[in-house]
Amino acid sequence: MTTTPTPEERIAALESQVAALERELQDFTYTVSHDLRAPLRHIVSFAKLVQMESADQLDAEAQGFLGNVVDSAALMGRMLDGLLAISRVGAQELQWQDMALAEVVQSCVQTVQGRYPQHTVQWQAPAHLPVLRTDPALLQQAVLALLDNAWKFTGGKADAAVTLALEQADARLRLRLQDNGAGFATQQVERLGLPFVRLHSASQFDGVGLGLALARKCVQRLGGRLQLEATPAQGCCVTLELPH
Repeated sequence: MTTTPTPEERIAALESQVAALERELQDFTYTVSHDLRAPLRHIVSFAKLVQMESADQLDAEAQGFLGNVVDSAALMGRMLDGLLAISRVGAQELQWQDMALAEVVQSCVQTVQGRYPQHTVQWQAPAHLPVLRTDPALLQQAVLALLDNAWKFTGGKADAAVTLALEQADARLRLRLQDNGAGFATQQVERLGLPFVRLHSASQFDGVGLGLALARKCVQRLGGRLQLEATPAQGCCVTLELPH
């Protein structure tokens, strides 16, 4: 006689299936990203070899074609780096420990300031930030990706400003990162957070559209979530919610 599974057993079976699918997707992403590197290196190497040894035999148009090959291969390499980073986030074992949020934020701010030395940003943050029970490496990746976006998308603004605000409610902590940069239309929010989705052209802002996807993956693994609000040409607000 067949026994009907209980609701708890059905939920457990579904959770097991989801976990298996996630592992399969992570393995696929890692394998594709890793195995594409060898042919990509060959493309770049031979294209540069032709550039160096045959440049005087090529007209301007042919040299331009080769330059496009090298530039496109470099872009693909950056895209593969991003996919590998995301796959590692999903696969690595979490290392929980107490971490001073102020140290994480300060370190990330110093990093992005070094990345954009010609871009002055008025930065404001609370004088006191709490200690979190978290995985420091994942939290660092998430905060760095979000701050990098804030600095990048305020580029070109004479009065560029990025502000971090803190809210605490029950067992949750909310960090609200507000910038006054390029922003985007509200109806485009659903597209953001997917790999390689860009809302601005590469001629306006550098990048491959993986920063927010990486941040979202890190925050999800930490048991939190990201929310975005924005207005075109007026900036973006990212709310990072974490257990506390």
